Amino acid sequence: MRVLISGAGIAGPTLAYWLAHYGFEPTIVERAPELRSGGYVVDFWGLGFEITGRMGLIPELREKGYMVEEVRTVNSRGKRVAWFPASSFTRVTKGQFVSIARSDLSASIFSKIEDKVEALFGDSISRIEQDADTCHVTFESGLRRDFDLVIGADGLHSRVRELAFSDESQFEKYLGYKVAAFQAEGYRPRDELTYVMFTEVGQQIARFAMRNDRTMFLFTFADSLPHRPEEDTLAGRKALLHSRFGNSGWECPQILQALDSAGDLYFDRVGQIHLPSDRGAWSRGRVTLIGDAASCASLLAGEGSGLAIIAAYILAGELHRTQGDYVKAFANYQQLFAPFVRKKQKMALRYAGTFAPKSRMSLFLRNQIVNLLRIRWFADVAVSRDMRDDIAIPNY
Repeated sequence: MRVLISGAGIAGPTLAYWLAHYGFEPTIVERAPELRSGGYVVDFWGLGFEITGRMGLIPELREKGYMVEEVRTVNSRGKRVAWFPASSFTRVTKGQFVSIARSDLSASIFSKIEDKVEALFGDSISRIEQDADTCHVTFESGLRRDFDLVIGADGLHSRVRELAFSDESQFEKYLGYKVAAFQAEGYRPRDELTYVMFTEVGQQIARFAMRNDRTMFLFTFADSLPHRPEEDTLAGRKALLHSRFGNSGWECPQILQALDSAGDLYFDRVGQIHLPSDRGAWSRGRVTLIGDAASCASLLAGEGSGLAIIAAYILAGELHRTQGDYVKAFANYQQLFAPFVRKKQKMALRYAGTFAPKSRMSLFLRNQIVNLLRIRWFADVAVSRDMRDDIAIPNY
């Protein structure tokens, strides 16, 4: 079967890998002219980590990733006010844990398929028409192709979801936060293998030292408006960050100075995607959705990449197990994955205050909990509760 996958992030290449493994003929289309770089660092663990192990990727991911030693919160003068050792993450996951740039994780997965799967970069889907046997797809470039199935793995703002289902506003739940990230070269200080956060009421900025003398910065801040006109341009986004963090202490002035020189800035609102729960609601005929396009939990969940990999693995496995009966496969995929990801979405809502506390009291309590994580038994209980993947996957 010929399967068109929209999106070359995490879910798309994972799905393409497993479909090719089972004998399908996947094609990936990606709007960007090449694989995306930059972005932020993600913590990668759980069943998603295990699945990449089955793909033979663990040695490469460990080489590209980082074993963070400390998570630290500082005040406006740079003094450490709360911290805990990150060893609890590795201990609870029995070593199946790594922090890695999201773009590096995506590139590693894509490297497993780049010589085996057709990839159309710099293009996107503009129209999908279905009949009893085929999906007739028109691309923005004018190219027209026929496929047996179309899978939307194109993120929170999915084009496939818009074309085959409905407008984004019907499914997105805005969580009241914005996020931005960029990387800078030569920034000092570095604090190797330490994730450093400066948190104020309603906002947080963090930095992490990466290889090749680069530093990643991550901004999170509360915003009552889902969209502001200035967010449509790079200059406007930078100006918005200046207005939010320009009067903050710690290293904010020099971080904003580094931002001014950045040519690439990731910026988005923090939201979740909630499709209807009825059986078969995640598909429209020969079209279905995976990853953030189907069930974005947001970066507040801390496991978005892992969830995308799990979803892709299940969908490919069900298409293989049903011998291409896409109606059954799509329904089985939703039945297996939807209850699991809903729990992750609910968990993400509990952690919003961790990134941008709503009051000084909330910030104080957050810091006390961070310090309690230095107690081994407390850390093991708290971390294991939130890092457990309660889902049983068939042996495909």
